[in-house]
Amino acid sequence: MIPGSNKDHPSFIRSFGYAIEGFVTAVKTERNIKVMLAMGVCAVICGIALQIDLLSWCLVALCVGLVLFAELVNTAIEAVVDLATQEFQPLAKRAKDIAAASVYTLSITAAIVGIIVFARALGLV
Repeated sequence: MIPGSNKDHPSFIRSFGYAIEGFVTAVKTERNIKVMLAMGVCAVICGIALQIDLLSWCLVALCVGLVLFAELVNTAIEAVVDLATQEFQPLAKRAKDIAAASVYTLSITAAIVGIIVFARALGLV
């Protein structure tokens, strides 16, 4: 149920449409999503070039997916905070900064995993 509405939940397929719409909106409007997608594409290209094994592909896919997920959640949190207040509020800044820090932390972790995966594929580890 949509709060304040008499409408039922959208159909399962319609929900996918909303999710795709949200993803497309994020890609069109958010620079960091574009950066994360570009890095994900680079990781896939490196994986193909280095012919990484199945487990390494799983790690790369997981890292790319988790970083995109975190960036999407961060974007949603920022939008909700901006909706709640248009003026500077220390608590709003704190929420946005912590959400951004979660993406940063996950991105560093994904980079470390990527270094290990690709160093192993190059025979350096």
